[in-house]
Amino acid sequence: GLPMAMARAMALRGERIGHNMAQVRMAFQPDQSNSRGDVHGGSLATLLDCTLAAAVRSHDPAAYGVATIDLTLHFVAAASGDVIATAHCERRGRSISFARGEVRSEDGTLVALATGSFKLIARHPKPED
Repeated sequence: GLPMAMARAMALRGERIGHNMAQVRMAFQPDQSNSRGDVHGGSLATLLDCTLAAAVRSHDPAAYGVATIDLTLHFVAAASGDVIATAHCERRGRSISFARGEVRSEDGTLVALATGSFKLIARHPKPED
């Protein structure tokens, strides 16, 4: 899964992460809906940011965290239930990686598209007390 407090708050669940890809499900939460009762665009943006980030560090998640440099979104359709994001790391450099992804509703409807660039940040072991 995604060991982040925000991921828990957003009800994100990593379904598959590895081999330069990630698939993350976001359960529908009425508190994160817009005035029409659909999934809010900000929630979709968070889902895509987390999923693209998971894809770019999927080669060694224990060794790397990431910082988002750029995230471009295109909202295609509304969704009112659980949504599933998939992302692929298209290129990983020594410090910068590029990914693309999409969100689909449970019935397969394309909801949003994204591309992003991310800075890889090496994790440092915490010193023992």
